Amino acid sequence: MKPNEPDRRLRTPLEGSGHRPWDPAAVIDAPLQLHQARVQPEWVDYNGHMSESCYLLVFGDSSDAFFRFVGIDETYRDVGGHSFYTVETHLHNLREVALAAPLRLSLQLLDLDDKRVHLFHAMQHGDTGDLLATAEQMLVHVDMQQGRAAPILPPIHQHLQAILQAHAALPRPAQAGSSIGIRRKPART
Repeated sequence: MKPNEPDRRLRTPLEGSGHRPWDPAAVIDAPLQLHQARVQPEWVDYNGHMSESCYLLVFGDSSDAFFRFVGIDETYRDVGGHSFYTVETHLHNLREVALAAPLRLSLQLLDLDDKRVHLFHAMQHGDTGDLLATAEQMLVHVDMQQGRAAPILPPIHQHLQAILQAHAALPRPAQAGSSIGIRRKPART
């Protein structure tokens, strides 16, 4: 960015808000419900409903809320030199979403290891509870100086382990792990 040039980087609603302190005694909701939004005019496309890219935008904001929940914010990135990068996302757009519709997001931690986090998001209509869309994501913890995957730092890994344990009893979402393809009927012989 050049001097005197406006900063036009994409920002999340939580950017600059820090993170709340982790309370090891607090009950962890299963699933977590950390983000809500309302469909903005700039998210609506020429078909009169939320554009497909904006579903991912909202799921990304939900991920940001999750990372702040576990202790990751700008300081973790800028001072510590670590972050999580998304390496794969699968979206399921199940229903159209209209302008100003209230959105309620939930998040389930499906799995983790020393470097990766496997998340599942569900987007529901805030009034009716209808399931609108889901997103499944694989994220990798990165040492930004080295430019490669790195072990999740111990305090954050402990927080993630606690969430994984709280989410262990949840059923696996129907859309999780699905692949894309055209289903064909077997040919008759």
